[in-house]
Amino acid sequence: MFEKQVKIPSPEEMKEKNGLSPALTALKRERDELVKDVLSGRQNKFLLIVGPCSAHESAPVLEYIRRLSKVNERVKDKVVIVPRIYTNKPRTRGVGYKGMFSQPDPNSKEDIARGIETIRRLHIDAMELSGLSAADEMLYPENYPYVEDLLSYVAIGARSCENQMHRLVSSGMDVAVGMKNPMSGSVPVLMNSIFAAQSKQVFKYNHYQVQTQGNPYTHAVLRGMVDSYGNDIPNFHYETVMDVARHYEQSSDILQNPAIVIDTNHSNSGKQFRQQIRIVEEVLQNRKYDPTFKKIVKGFMIESFLVEGNQPRDEVFGQSITDPCLGWEDTERLIYHIAEQV
Repeated sequence: MFEKQVKIPSPEEMKEKNGLSPALTALKRERDELVKDVLSGRQNKFLLIVGPCSAHESAPVLEYIRRLSKVNERVKDKVVIVPRIYTNKPRTRGVGYKGMFSQPDPNSKEDIARGIETIRRLHIDAMELSGLSAADEMLYPENYPYVEDLLSYVAIGARSCENQMHRLVSSGMDVAVGMKNPMSGSVPVLMNSIFAAQSKQVFKYNHYQVQTQGNPYTHAVLRGMVDSYGNDIPNFHYETVMDVARHYEQSSDILQNPAIVIDTNHSNSGKQFRQQIRIVEEVLQNRKYDPTFKKIVKGFMIESFLVEGNQPRDEVFGQSITDPCLGWEDTERLIYHIAEQV
């Protein structure tokens, strides 16, 4: 049984209320193409999707992005930084906090209409402040029309990559989509998800029958896997990355723009957030060792915030209320190190 509570304004109404200026629209399109150029190899830069596990409050996110924009000015010739502004991020068991989209105040009840206004304002403020358009994870495909004009990168989570609707909607996006490997770690399933998103599709979406042309910039994100006993198993090591590269090679007739992004947290780190530094270093060394590895590994996803670790409720400014993150000082050093190594 569904109890109707509040009618949510349409995406068109929300965009009219909080829309991008022509200047920001042009900026976002330029950044969209820059990300695609990195993934396709047209630009010899490295992609870095970095920021909080969950953007639960606007003020600390904007402070984080203000600092990130200063770092970006020093590394932009080598690294394309895309801030994480993840606004749909729920807790692992799907109960309680479900992200800013649903709960603009993490200490209050759900208010989806206000949540949509809040995240649109946050993205616009972040772009105006930093000149950087952001990434978000598409937890709920039906929510995507509310943010489609704001994002330069979309991630599909490990629990979603096998879902048909996520694959279909990804096929119609005009920005890069990172498809995370499923929780099982199955590479064939991951490749099937990428193939579906890169293919033309016809389906029901946003009250219409739609046709898409396929998204050639859908690519693999390796985030580790979980076995049947709940143990985390990393897949950022040389052997596992090269296995994904071989699957790409075997599908070279049907898959475009082969690329891998390494998620340094989640099951790769066992959510031991400081391990992200070690993981980055190992991957960078492997890129030096093997030209094939270097060619296909195009970026990192790193979880970081102003204050390291996490907290059970929103009490410390700039500390995650979901997964633990690197703190700012470690993040800044790590970005400069990545820029030196790539």
